[in-house]
Amino acid sequence: MSKQFRIAPSILSANFARLGDEVDNVLRAGADIVHFDVMDNHYVPNLTIGPLVCEALRKHGVTAPIDVHLMVKPVDRIIPDFAKAGATYITFHPEASEHVDRTIALIRECGCKPGLVFNPATPLEVLEYTLDKLDMVLLMSVNPGFGGQKFIPYVLDKARKVRQMIDARGLNVSLEIDGGVGPANIREVAQAGVDTFVAGSAVFGAAKDSDPNRYDTVIGALRAELAKA
Repeated sequence: MSKQFRIAPSILSANFARLGDEVDNVLRAGADIVHFDVMDNHYVPNLTIGPLVCEALRKHGVTAPIDVHLMVKPVDRIIPDFAKAGATYITFHPEASEHVDRTIALIRECGCKPGLVFNPATPLEVLEYTLDKLDMVLLMSVNPGFGGQKFIPYVLDKARKVRQMIDARGLNVSLEIDGGVGPANIREVAQAGVDTFVAGSAVFGAAKDSDPNRYDTVIGALRAELAKA
């Protein structure tokens, strides 16, 4: 199934002192989705942002889809808060939930699109039973917890497997990847079947604040590579 490629800059790498403007600028430059990395200093060794930031961006006027990646454990408690704050997608790690099927249903009941996230070495078996209940599968191509890490190549094999599963069942499920994606490798990642690309450092970190066209340049470079996929 051919899908439109979507770019989802991670605000983890943005300038938080002027986050609303940063998000406005990347969307104006052609980004499709706003990606939230939510870390709890428990499931992963870092602490980042919560529902108030999501709500603040909605009140600021952001209308693009917001993709909330929950790296928290336990996960169910925070889902309704992010849904109320304006999340579009809510994705979580199966090992962070006591009952994966129930958590998927909770996200759906809250009016959001559910997704599962797999760390680089996490097996995909749970997808056998849950794929038809999902809107997104997110593959981590780095180990979660920090930005700026290098892409782990074997995740491309996992991407091909997930794409085969999605296509074999004729499902409309997005396949997203997060970690170390940039102009140098995004074409190869797309060729493995990925359609949604989280880029934090590649977008926010590659540009100088003094350059007003910085996001046009880097997102244009990503689009140019995707056009060759």
